[in-house]
Amino acid sequence: MRRWLGALALAGATTMLLAGCGPARGADGDLTDDWPALRAPKPFTPATDTCLPRITSIVQASTYETVDCARSHLAEAIHVGAFAGPAALAATRPQPGSKALRTARAECDQRAREVLGGDWHTARLTLSLSLPSAPAWSGGARWFRCDLSETDSIDNTRPVNRTGSLRGALIGDTPLTHRCFDPKLIGDNLNYMAPVLCTEPHRAEFVGVYLERDMSWADFTRSADQAHQRCMALIATYAAVPNNSDLPYRAGSIYYPPSQREWEEGDRGVRCFLWSDDRKLTRSMRNAGPQGLPAI
Repeated sequence: MRRWLGALALAGATTMLLAGCGPARGADGDLTDDWPALRAPKPFTPATDTCLPRITSIVQASTYETVDCARSHLAEAIHVGAFAGPAALAATRPQPGSKALRTARAECDQRAREVLGGDWHTARLTLSLSLPSAPAWSGGARWFRCDLSETDSIDNTRPVNRTGSLRGALIGDTPLTHRCFDPKLIGDNLNYMAPVLCTEPHRAEFVGVYLERDMSWADFTRSADQAHQRCMALIATYAAVPNNSDLPYRAGSIYYPPSQREWEEGDRGVRCFLWSDDRKLTRSMRNAGPQGLPAI
């Protein structure tokens, strides 16, 4: 009797065990086909419309950091674009001088104008590009980031700390815009441009920017007279005087080109200034006309 009860108990236990291993209602017994597919990993991409405590030409996920634009920062990320076409298929990042980098720079320039409400070349601002690291590029990252920064002066283009977004910064009257200057010379060489009010005695005034599109850096450095003539044309328009043989007797020019690195990236904006060598001015020369800017 004990053996029979023991066998019966064992049989019951076996029945329970088998019931526990049976398929659940609605299941097909296959444990491999009901898991959702894992998403393909995506390379790190930095955020746009945010501010940055530091500036770097290569952005890495391990050191990536943003701050609230209301706090002190060195740059503002205004756009993140993507390389396309042959550049996106290349094994290495675009290099300075490449068509891909010039195209990216042009996209950044356009976005900067939209964000600021004007041309950043006309103000104490600089525009820089940031790219993925080489390992990130190998891993599929194809983005570029556009960063805007405030600078100290026309001579010192190193970014300075600021608070607040640059969005709309060039709309209306703004202290960032280049206006009048009292150039400081060492002999016949320009040392630096001291900004002053246009109602104060000065010898220089910002008149605009021209773009030099299809020229290498080496050719540009050999074409000082061409840059001078392009700026003189802007001076004539700005001051509302004829662009004729009398113009050199009215004013000269000072121009500030981009750096070689910026030029090779695609920035071809040359800043032009009216230069009064023989007399100091005490008003803006905008629309001054022949009487306001006489030929002497």
